[in-house]
Amino acid sequence: MCIIRFEHVVKILGGKEILKDFNLSIREGEFLTVIGRSGCGKTTMLKLINGLLLPDQGDIFVEETNLKETDMIALRRRMGYVIQNKGLFPHMTVEKNITYVPVISGKKNKEENHKLALKLLKLVGLDEEMAKRYPEELSGGQQQRVGIARALAADPRILLMDEPFGALDEITRQTMQDEILKLQRKLKLTVVFITHDIREAMKLGDRILVMDEGKTLQLDIPENIRLHPINDFVKELVKSV
Repeated sequence: MCIIRFEHVVKILGGKEILKDFNLSIREGEFLTVIGRSGCGKTTMLKLINGLLLPDQGDIFVEETNLKETDMIALRRRMGYVIQNKGLFPHMTVEKNITYVPVISGKKNKEENHKLALKLLKLVGLDEEMAKRYPEELSGGQQQRVGIARALAADPRILLMDEPFGALDEITRQTMQDEILKLQRKLKLTVVFITHDIREAMKLGDRILVMDEGKTLQLDIPENIRLHPINDFVKELVKSV
């Protein structure tokens, strides 16, 4: 089943056409990695999925509902969103960061929220005692795990990730890659994961979307991308793999 679908989407920002007649179907439970040079439209595409941006032309469907006909706030609260700088609130404890979305969605029971925070900390491989700490007291890898826990707090079916491991050292990055794969399979999440690292894209993706200048260059399984690059740009991209 297709859970996200772009149909002839055009997006213009600052007078520039960022996405050009963009079409894409993402299957439920799929891990899709997205790669391309800076400015090719990757992040714009991600923001369109959860309604942070709206298309200038064309249609986007999430869970079979056209975004033009949906409650955007409710939609965003059903999705997880993880970014490179973790996006944590520095003045809140780890527990309050994790339970932020459930609380603003009306779930005010402190005991239930506490149990949820501890459950999610365990899920992402952190000790329960981390709940009382503040983001500045954590390492980069720990902060990123908290960011993922917070994204999972609303029990989403879709997880959007924009270069989440880009600022981590190589050892922590590889550990986090392994962890997100385990989580995706365990929770049966649909993941759209932007990266600038072709090795990361190859390791994580069921399929890889290669973008350039607002369009799809190639969309295929990692092995086909590696063995049958569609043009010189993709060939150069996969040369290091």
